[in-house]
Amino acid sequence: MAKQARSLVGKIVFITGAARGIGRATATALIAEGAHVAIGDLDEDLAKITAKEIGASAYKLDVTDHAGFSAVLDAVEHDLGPIDVLINNAGIMPLVMFEDESAETTARQIAINLGAVIHGTRDAIGRMKPRGKGHIVNIASMAGVVPTPGAATYCATKHAVVGLSESVYWELKGTGVDISYVMPALVKTELAVGVKQTRASNAIEPEVVATEIVRGLKTGRTVIYAPRSMGPITKVSSTLPRKVGEKIMTASGSDHLLADASASGDRLAYEKRAAESAPAADAEHAAS
Repeated sequence: MAKQARSLVGKIVFITGAARGIGRATATALIAEGAHVAIGDLDEDLAKITAKEIGASAYKLDVTDHAGFSAVLDAVEHDLGPIDVLINNAGIMPLVMFEDESAETTARQIAINLGAVIHGTRDAIGRMKPRGKGHIVNIASMAGVVPTPGAATYCATKHAVVGLSESVYWELKGTGVDISYVMPALVKTELAVGVKQTRASNAIEPEVVATEIVRGLKTGRTVIYAPRSMGPITKVSSTLPRKVGEKIMTASGSDHLLADASASGDRLAYEKRAAESAPAADAEHAAS
C-alpha cells in the first residue's frame, strides 16, 4: 500500500533567498498547499514586495551572518510558530574560469552556498529534533554530481551540500526529522543568464523545481530531482566508463557551456549583485 501523502496545510515554512527565482516559486507553491510561508532575503525591499504579492511574511536575511540567521529563525517562530520546514535555498553562481577566480569570489560562494547551508541545517536540527518532527530541504544542483567547467567552485559547494545532506540523513534516522536535497538541472533564473540552450542543457522553469520540492515534502523523499527525469539519467550516466562520459560532455557542448557564458555581457548585472550578496562574509574575509 502506498504511503499517504503528508499534508502541508498549516505547516510553518521558512525559505532563504526567496525574493525571486526558485525560492519565490517554491513559496508560492507551498502557500497554494495551505502552508504558512516566511521568506528571507538580503534584498529586504524585494522580499517585502514578493511577500505581499504571494501572501507570505518577509524578513531581511544575510545568510552569511550566522548569528543574524538564527535571530531571524527566532523571529519567525515568535511570529508564526515553530518552524516545520526550513528550505536552504540562497545561493550564487558566479561564472569564471577557476584560475581567474578571485579569492573573494571563492570565499563568497563557500560562505553562501555551503557555510550558510551548514549553519541553517544545524540550527534547524536543534529546533526540530526535540519536537520529534521537521523537514530540512537543501537546494543542491546537478552540478553536485557532474562537472561544471566555468563554475568549479560553485560545483564544489554543491558537491559538498550533497555530501552534507547524505551524512546528516543517517544522523537523523529515527528522530522524526527528515532531510532532503534538491538536484535541479539548469533553471531559468538570474543564475543562468547568458547560458546558451542546448539539447543537453534545456533550462527549466523555477515552477518545475517548486513542484518537485512540494512533492518531496509530501512523500519524504531524500533526493529530489528537477525535472524528475534527471534521476534515472543520473543513475545510468554514473555507470558509464569515463571516456564515454567525456565524449558525451564534448559532443553536447557541456564542456564549455558555462565557460562561454562567463564572457557574456548579459551576466554583468547578475555578477554585480552576486558580488554584493554576502556583506557579513565579505567583512570577515577583509579583516582576515
